[in-house]
Amino acid sequence: MRAAVVAERAEATREALIATARRLFVHKGYFATGTEEIVAAAGVGTRGALYHHFADKRALFLAVFERVEEDLLASAGGADTTGDALTLLRGGLLGFLNASLTPEVQRILLIDGPAVLGWQQWRATEKRYGLGAIRALLERAVAEGSLSAQPLDALAHILLAAVDEAALFIAGADDPPAAREQAVTAVERLLAGLTTGS
Repeated sequence: MRAAVVAERAEATREALIATARRLFVHKGYFATGTEEIVAAAGVGTRGALYHHFADKRALFLAVFERVEEDLLASAGGADTTGDALTLLRGGLLGFLNASLTPEVQRILLIDGPAVLGWQQWRATEKRYGLGAIRALLERAVAEGSLSAQPLDALAHILLAAVDEAALFIAGADDPPAAREQAVTAVERLLAGLTTGS
């Protein structure tokens, strides 16, 4: 019983650190947020609590980054799942472009993500969360006959790279809503070229 209580408290502390860091990283950015500030705002005692759960601030950022990715996938899962695979793929990719207008996705996933994690780890994490879903929908589109048989691994990588770059374009733009419209148009044209009738 006591072990269960200790485990519960440890999990509550970890969750408080992630939630607080997430909020601070969005508002101040990773580099302007100190570990002491996170610990104080989370109300978890000393920095020892943070280092008990995370090797360093970067490891905490990775946990926050992954939580934002998980939330994006969960919200995509709650979207309309009826229709053909290419329609669902379009909805998911454009949904990510819409999400790239939010301060949380812009700051954590698109701006600080590559800077904090480094390009290689950022790309690997993006692939882990997006690549499988894209490939599964492409596979389904081939089975449905709306997409011709082709090397799906390459196509999935290309689509993920395209939408990631489009989101980075939006996040770095002086006028993000206008950039989003341009990015949506470009991605729509790219997807239109996939159909077997094109």
